[in-house]
Amino acid sequence: MPLLGRTGIEITPVGLGTWAIGGGGWEFGWGPQDDDKSRAAIRRAHERGVSWIDTAPAYGTGHAEEIVGEVVPGLAPRPHVFTKVSLIWNADRRIAHNLKADSLRAEVEASRRRLRADALDLVQVHWPEPDRDIEEGWRTLAELKAQGVVHHIGVSNFNIPQMERASAIAPVETLQPPYSLIVPEAEDEILPYARAHGIGVIAYSPMGCGLLTGSMTPDRIARLPADDWRRQDSDFREPRLSRNLALANLLGEIGTRHGGRSAGEVAVAWVLSNPAVTGAIVGARSAEQVDGVVGAMTLRLTPEDLREISAFRTEHP
Repeated sequence: MPLLGRTGIEITPVGLGTWAIGGGGWEFGWGPQDDDKSRAAIRRAHERGVSWIDTAPAYGTGHAEEIVGEVVPGLAPRPHVFTKVSLIWNADRRIAHNLKADSLRAEVEASRRRLRADALDLVQVHWPEPDRDIEEGWRTLAELKAQGVVHHIGVSNFNIPQMERASAIAPVETLQPPYSLIVPEAEDEILPYARAHGIGVIAYSPMGCGLLTGSMTPDRIARLPADDWRRQDSDFREPRLSRNLALANLLGEIGTRHGGRSAGEVAVAWVLSNPAVTGAIVGARSAEQVDGVVGAMTLRLTPEDLREISAFRTEHP
């Protein structure tokens, strides 16, 4: 298994994402979720060899961490659990940004309690907002690492100048950027920077939040729950939607040539083909969804596959 930057942690190429299993009823939810299916998804990912789980306090305003905290203690070997800080919520479950020291310390304590962990494997700053408080937030995480409360620290959604500001205080060990064939911008500068500086990269939303799974259709999108944030996203609307679904069809055709692999597996394998990427976070809401994408860990795209995908991107920017 590859090493996650300089952390010394070995991880499988695919990790289980828990954004959707946080459930609905909050600002960036994916609609209602069956907790039993969430628990089954975590167990199935473990059975299939996935060695790490990505979560965050904001996912379901604490609920995703609670579910992970229920299941993980019973798994052997124990998977690594990576979480985040900086997003807080009010009584109406509306999300706000906070990088103040007292707030981050309170978040870490709450995550330790929900995850039933004495120390957290990896804590990442979820968003670099407010920008003026990046130094205070990063200094706080470095102090928590020195105290042994957190083993490793990283960032998510940071640009290069923001990572350099953080690095002036303490090393940035990991980066979690959005990276997919839907949102590929990280490949231009951010991923090369991370590779050059030994920063471990775990990419999120490699399947475009479901658009590249091969199972998304205009009718299914029209039937998404009212509290599913994707209903408002421009990639799920025309004119981008037709382009994105055509891309999913191409990925499905490539998957067929690889023994019936899914479009989602091909999408994840494409993300993993970038040498700067250590692992990809694959969300799943059931054991069946885990089975449909976990094979990306062993899928290697051919030069011809990559040329076809590149040609599509050129023709359909």
